[in-house]
Amino acid sequence: METIHIGISDEHLEEGRDLLNKLLADEHILYIKTRKFHWNVRGHLFRSLHEIFEDQYNDLQEQIDSIAERIRMLGFFADGTLEEFKDKGRLKENPEENPSADKMVKLLVKDHQSIIKTIREYQETFSEKLRDEGTNDFLVGLMRSHEEKAWMLRSIIG
Repeated sequence: METIHIGISDEHLEEGRDLLNKLLADEHILYIKTRKFHWNVRGHLFRSLHEIFEDQYNDLQEQIDSIAERIRMLGFFADGTLEEFKDKGRLKENPEENPSADKMVKLLVKDHQSIIKTIREYQETFSEKLRDEGTNDFLVGLMRSHEEKAWMLRSIIG
């Protein structure tokens, strides 16, 4: 840990790092799942879903980078291995499963909504317990991005 003096105790900084690394892991799992679905989508919605999935995984890639940079701002190194992501992530992959286009969309909606719930829980922790309004503000933008992605996907399936 780098020594930084931003009015947050070392203990609270470490707890924040741990929460952000869990979120980073979930974002990576969702990124990989979205990319897999982009490659393997089929059916009458192929073209539109192929493009939507590509837009979403590109955006997720930027979000992943932002989370890692936030961890660095707090004075820590960000996790960066598949083993760490698998160990800390709460989202589940679908190995060896290539679902229908409709099921792909439903699975992604479920994951985005799961991340939204996690972020809402984290906001309370960062604001009230850790007194880290900078990270809390960062999480608000991240949550809005996931809300938009989930809405776009839900609109496809009606």
